[in-house]
This record gives sequence, structure tokens and C-alpha cells, in this order.
Amino acid sequence: MAIDITPAELKERLALEPDLVVIDVREPYEYAEQNIGALNIPLGALPARIDDIEDYKDQEVIVHCRSGARSASAKAFLEQQGFTNVRNLLGGILAYNS
Repeated sequence: MAIDITPAELKERLALEPDLVVIDVREPYEYAEQNIGALNIPLGALPARIDDIEDYKDQEVIVHCRSGARSASAKAFLEQQGFTNVRNLLGGILAYNS
């Protein structure tokens, strides 16, 4: 199980690695209000869209939501699906923006 990522670490990584795989599991209306350019797959849609991200199974995947709770669920789900390096953004977008 991968260690979660802090907002500061994610900001630094995004600056250096623009093609980092980041998935925003918030609802589309939340994503529309503000996003960091991540792929938007709402938590409820994740099981149906797992094939869309199958190619990332053995890569680092960072998931985030508003506060970290939904993305923790997303991380657990992805790990159950065989994803090997999933990291949750600690504190979610709220912490990222503070």
C-alpha cells in the first residue's frame, strides 16, 4: 500500500511532472467550480469507468476529493482492483488550496 501524499508534495510534483496521473473523484459540479486539471471520475462512477484507467494499474495514481474521505474510498477500491501504487491527497482540495 502506497503512502498518501501531502498537498505540498503534490504541488511540487505537478510542477515537475505535468503528466502525473491524478484523478479527482468529486462530482462534476464540484470539479467545474475548481480543479487542478485532474481526470474527473466521480467516486460513484469509478466501478463503471475502471477500464478507462486500466493502463495506469502499475503506475503511481493520485486520487483526491474535497476533504480526503471519498478519495480514501477510491484508493481502497482501486487497490482491490489491482492498482499497485495509489496515493490519496491528504486533506483533499481544501488542504491543497489552504
